[in-house]
Amino acid sequence: MTEWTPDARELADLELLLSGAYAPLTGFLTAAEAESVAGRGRLPGGAPWPDPVTIALPDEIGPGDRVTLKDPEGAAVAVLTVTERDGHHAAGPVEALDAPVYGPFARLRRTPEEVRKDLPDGGEVLAVTMRGPLDSAALDDVAATAEELDAAVLLMPLVFGEAGPAVVRAALKAAERLPGAMVVAVPLAPREDAEIDLELREHVARNYGATEHYAGPAPITIPGPPHRRGLVVFFTGLSGSGKSTIARGLRDALLERGGRTVTYLDGDVVRLMLSAGLTFSREDRDRNIRRIGFVAAEVARHGGLAICAPIAPYAATRDEVRAMVAEVGGDFLLVHVATPLEECERRDRKGLYAKARAGLIPEFTGVSDPYEEPEDADLVLDTTGMTIERAVGSVLNLVTSGGWIR
Repeated sequence: MTEWTPDARELADLELLLSGAYAPLTGFLTAAEAESVAGRGRLPGGAPWPDPVTIALPDEIGPGDRVTLKDPEGAAVAVLTVTERDGHHAAGPVEALDAPVYGPFARLRRTPEEVRKDLPDGGEVLAVTMRGPLDSAALDDVAATAEELDAAVLLMPLVFGEAGPAVVRAALKAAERLPGAMVVAVPLAPREDAEIDLELREHVARNYGATEHYAGPAPITIPGPPHRRGLVVFFTGLSGSGKSTIARGLRDALLERGGRTVTYLDGDVVRLMLSAGLTFSREDRDRNIRRIGFVAAEVARHGGLAICAPIAPYAATRDEVRAMVAEVGGDFLLVHVATPLEECERRDRKGLYAKARAGLIPEFTGVSDPYEEPEDADLVLDTTGMTIERAVGSVLNLVTSGGWIR
């Protein structure tokens, strides 16, 4: 069976096909199927469709072939059975191979069927599709419309590309001002034609159970292409999880490639040089992470790439660092090295866990002090039985697929 990795928009469309968000469509269309004299697509049978949902495949793939569609990390997502070709595009139904692996806010990536079950039976539902944050006027408008219709509010951040997590955070913030609002993240790629984009948003919203639709503001605009913007790759995990080794491997791989200025901020080195004299109390740990975040944000401010590898056990402080980077116009990737405590303790190269168990090190993360696992990590790695090369490759793929390196 042939294997193929679609581009980002095609993968987003594939997820919507598999979830039922594009119903009644169950597969990709040819360019001819997706066109009409009015410039609008048509589903088989003549039903209107607002935009082509197509996939480009190598010319050697023809009708009757089955193609395994893979994500950028090599995971098989679905099988496409090609029914016909039209130039570079192929048509045919798709069938899921496995449950998709999501990044940040995975808990909010729900199917239309799952969401409809949680909506009131027979009631009005106001869906708000968002490609950016809602300002106060928009929030007031949504609240007033929902009250007038006596409708439940469904906030639908449209996640695509590096701005996706920011749009979800904006939706969660909006939900705080809209009591009872539900938030579901939908991977709908924007279309260049504003009218087509609006029609497609309305179609997806209806499949999620909406009876009314409110289109939020335009997409978030981040200046400059990714490879010219500052980036902070922030590793977090228990002592002995492997985060420093992976971070160093990433640094070396980036330096070998060239093209970016790379700054490496290891937790232990920072403790000696930048945070000498601090204790391991919660207050001093937070202070240490803020110092790392400040330096990393300054690197990003000037277009550099910073790699940080502290333990960073507390979610609130990690969020502060993310905000620091966003404020200077940089991008932020959180990598959770989620190696289990038992494996970290088994390694214990520095003997720290043994000292902590003996009471010689107070407030030790994972033993006498908590580690708050991130819910918004861009990548999660368990290094148990994983080679360093594979772990570094996973992070490198994340940075490459986002366009931060060429």
